[in-house]
Amino acid sequence: QVQLVESGGGLVQPGGSLRLSCAASGSIFSLNTMGWYRQAPGKERESVATITNSGSTNYADSVKGRFTISRDDAKKTVFLEMESLKPEDTAVYYCNALIRTTDLRFNAYWGQGTQITVSS
Repeated sequence: QVQLVESGGGLVQPGGSLRLSCAASGSIFSLNTMGWYRQAPGKERESVATITNSGSTNYADSVKGRFTISRDDAKKTVFLEMESLKPEDTAVYYCNALIRTTDLRFNAYWGQGTQITVSS
């Protein structure tokens, strides 16, 4: 069994910063691509940023230059540094990871989501 636990969400003023963390635990053999997604009210879930196990990153155009994704494989954790936050960044943010478990099965796992609200 695998769990992804997110932390770091909250309320922030426009222009502010936040850092999200997502720690994976359980029967993990290897971590592959990890990423952050978000879903605003009334909208579909969208990809925000992803990072492969070789460190290649990809960002949504709306967050390029403001968000930075990174990972610490020793801690089985992925991070999202968010700067210059805008009201339109308000959403529930979800962590996602492609994981090979110890039974050698390969699946995508999701965290429970963390709310980020950007408002004055």
